[in-house]
Amino acid sequence: MVTSTPDARTIVSTEPESFAWTVLTRRHPAILDQVGAAHPYPPEIRRRLDDLREQITGIVQPLPDGSAGKPRWDRWGEGMYGLRWLDIPFLWAESYFYHLLLDAVGYFGPGPWQGIDPFTRKSTELADSALDAELGPASERLAGSPEQRTPALLHAALWGNRADLGFRLSGSSAAAHEAPGSILDDHTAAVAEHLNAHSAGSITVIADNAGRELIPDLLLIDHLLRLHPALTVELHLKPRPYYVSDATTADLLATVERLAGIPGEARTAAARLHAALTTGRLRVRAHEFYCAPLSFHHLPGDLRADLAWADTVILKGDLNYRRLVGDRQWPATTSFAALTEYFPTRVIALRTLKCDVAVGLDARTVAGLDDSEPGWRTSGSHGVVQMHDPVPR
Repeated sequence: MVTSTPDARTIVSTEPESFAWTVLTRRHPAILDQVGAAHPYPPEIRRRLDDLREQITGIVQPLPDGSAGKPRWDRWGEGMYGLRWLDIPFLWAESYFYHLLLDAVGYFGPGPWQGIDPFTRKSTELADSALDAELGPASERLAGSPEQRTPALLHAALWGNRADLGFRLSGSSAAAHEAPGSILDDHTAAVAEHLNAHSAGSITVIADNAGRELIPDLLLIDHLLRLHPALTVELHLKPRPYYVSDATTADLLATVERLAGIPGEARTAAARLHAALTTGRLRVRAHEFYCAPLSFHHLPGDLRADLAWADTVILKGDLNYRRLVGDRQWPATTSFAALTEYFPTRVIALRTLKCDVAVGLDARTVAGLDDSEPGWRTSGSHGVVQMHDPVPR
């Protein structure tokens, strides 16, 4: 495996039919259609959505004076404005699109649409009656001792990442409902051993999506809190709706409420989670940086200190992974440990592959996938469970 960190190119969206190009030219317009159909927005908001659809096909423009977040975005956007959307870093372009979308629908206010989540399909997922059968009393219980259940709950959290609503809009929705795929770099045994032994201190979970993905994340958190009575968990969420389905505090509360409505172990777990929130064993944080167009290499001082305070950070999902290792065209054999050496504490990544970034894989695996499955990086059919501790203990 490559142990150095070569100077890989930043991913942009210039190549037709590439994953990044498809997101900017197809997924984002589809999201605008979905948002417009989800709410009875008045004509002025619909005009702003139409204007945004036109804007993202051309040149990146700064926010108008007085817009929410303008000082931050002017700082983050230095060197971006005046360029084509397709020519700027893909990570930056995606993030800016979602900020502009929220601005267009009046989320930042003032006005009657202030604070209204435009991504209503998250609530539709939770309303799915199939959840009652999947999580109700008749569902199969995990066998074995509590310690033996940890790997299964880790894998549930890993494959829950397939339920990304934004990913479904790109035409890859089938993967969210198929049987779990292959884990290409699998540290499950070491991760489970570490979590089973981690009886005190604090673990931070950086969440990704709401809905069906947040459920296994919360069940994993509940499991760890039950396993270790002296442990605390800090759950990091987005401060506002982002990337279609990313989890906010409102989504957390809705998910706990949904679990409480399912008789059996789901209801019991919801009661324990509610109690953990009220006692402080489960804390919630929603830092502004989680809606920034930057990688975690640029963590602000307060958030970096918060993460360093945790003994372990469990990082969920594709976007967080891109921000962790850098949204670059890394050779897939690049060392995960080398790319995360800067991180302030031990990090565990549970990630389903749904974009071009892939690291930590052995050369034989990469060659076989390249030959047999050209779209393996973006299909959602494969995952990784990776861990690295850059801090001497």
